[in-house]
Amino acid sequence: MKRRFDVYFPWLFTICDFLAALLSLWIANNTLQSLGFLEGVDFLAYLPLGGAWFLISVLRKDYKIGRTEEYDTTLRKLLVTVSWFLAVLAILWIPLEGKDYRWVQILGFGAIQLILMASFRVSVHMVLKTYRIQGKNYRNAVIVGKGGTSPKLADVFRIRKDFGINFLGYFDDQSDCQQTRGGVATFFEEAPGLDLDLIYIHEHLEPALVKKVIDFADEHYIKVKMIPGGSLQLEKNLSFSKYGDFFVINVNDIPLDHPINSFAKRAFDMIFASLVIVFILSWLIPLVGILIKLESRGPIFFIQKRNGVNNQVFNCLKFRSMTPNDYADTKQATKNDPRVTRIGAFLRNTSLDEMPQFLNVLMGDMSVVGPRPHTVPMNQTFKTQIERYNSRHKIRPGITGLAQVRGYRGEIENPHQIRSRVRLDYFYINNWSFFLDMEIMVKTVYELLLNRDNAY
Repeated sequence: MKRRFDVYFPWLFTICDFLAALLSLWIANNTLQSLGFLEGVDFLAYLPLGGAWFLISVLRKDYKIGRTEEYDTTLRKLLVTVSWFLAVLAILWIPLEGKDYRWVQILGFGAIQLILMASFRVSVHMVLKTYRIQGKNYRNAVIVGKGGTSPKLADVFRIRKDFGINFLGYFDDQSDCQQTRGGVATFFEEAPGLDLDLIYIHEHLEPALVKKVIDFADEHYIKVKMIPGGSLQLEKNLSFSKYGDFFVINVNDIPLDHPINSFAKRAFDMIFASLVIVFILSWLIPLVGILIKLESRGPIFFIQKRNGVNNQVFNCLKFRSMTPNDYADTKQATKNDPRVTRIGAFLRNTSLDEMPQFLNVLMGDMSVVGPRPHTVPMNQTFKTQIERYNSRHKIRPGITGLAQVRGYRGEIENPHQIRSRVRLDYFYINNWSFFLDMEIMVKTVYELLLNRDNAY
């Protein structure tokens, strides 16, 4: 059954995906027509679009759902497919030519297609995981060489049944645990009868033996994977660089080192910040400025030096919420702080004091989502106390961040809080994705509306 599944699943997925795409197009058609943005388009006109979706999906191999992939990977694949589909829609689809609401129609189709197809594909992914948990569509695997990080991999196979990897045991000359099937020499005798799909090689195996295992696997059409050592078991995916015929591991690459990811994040920042500036800050700055001036003398904005990307210092903007004082850079705001004005207390409680930082985003000093920037004196203190503290400066700091939506915002009262912030910032930097940014932004809105305990 495990072999037949791989033969039939791509066809079954592609056909169902095509039908789901047609259904979502039909729903989008009826929705846009009911709203008055589309007229006189018969459903038969959508069959060519369905064909385009089918072709794009097949060419991009969307039917390949890796057994160790998570749902965010499925959604990222879908986002690219929808983008290609919308390009075809905008360029080739005749019913949209010359229409008054052309871009509304295209974006409407895109939004509905993304939502409905995301529901379909995530559902398929969930069903596939459940199917594998039940012991079906499995892969037989062994580990050659025991020790180091290989037991951790065996634990992953045991815990993550949804990966569908049936671990048969170790082959090792020294280990004599219950899961050891025999020595390395025994591997070559037993392996042909084990119906193996995967061989994992321990990092410290001798090069000559590694070559022999790989040659054996090539002859028997078995996939081979090398287990990296503990120093490489980091909180991120590893990437490789090729120098002629020589490969090296890029140990500390991050997702935002990739030009496409970096461009996408910066483009989103600029678009989102521009919309906030035009539609909110254009009237909020004059209004808040008048209220600040009515209560106390001093500037409208509080400009503070903070450390940004690569530890470069920039001027971080905030609405002034305190009376002018000499301790703003060195002393954190505390609960019932006497320096905070009445309008300042309101701004802090609602986080409106941070709104001018969208100007910093537009200027390129900050991002909408990222590690929160600290003042220069705080940075100098924390980097001598917290391991890997400076790693949070690999990317632009953010108006909001993962640490903030996990409850670590406001005053830092003890070392545990700053260590937790740094740990979450480190995780965010090494696991960045567009969907993670969207999740953080949604949770930020939730925190602003329902959780104000640390806002002062």
